[in-house]
Amino acid sequence: MAGFNDTIIEEFRANEGRVGGPFEHMPMVLLTTTGARSGQPRTSPLAYLADGGRLHVFATAGGSDEHPQWYRNLLADPKVTVELGTERFTATATPLSGADRDRIWDAQVAAVPAFGDYPKKTSRVIPVVALERDPAS
Repeated sequence: MAGFNDTIIEEFRANEGRVGGPFEHMPMVLLTTTGARSGQPRTSPLAYLADGGRLHVFATAGGSDEHPQWYRNLLADPKVTVELGTERFTATATPLSGADRDRIWDAQVAAVPAFGDYPKKTSRVIPVVALERDPAS
């Protein structure tokens, strides 16, 4: 998966936040977390949904029974870096719960129906994470 993600990251940065192929019309960000064990920066390309001044990302892991590593990293350190188009800023990542989580998840499924398939593949509740821009960035 790392090689696949590296290709998307490279394309995103070379094309002002745009990528082609299966993600051509998908709103995407690059999310950089700090590795929970390594302390090293880890960048992941993710689909996002903007709502109420926040960006939201989804820890689908393709419907896997395990949370993706980027999600475990931000639980350990919620300070992240977001690349949105050509803009780069720091943010605080907060997992949502309850009705707030469900509302954002439902909006993402309405925008990108394929997201509705992920919960069918796993028994875990797929986390939804709000990214709130740090005021100084």
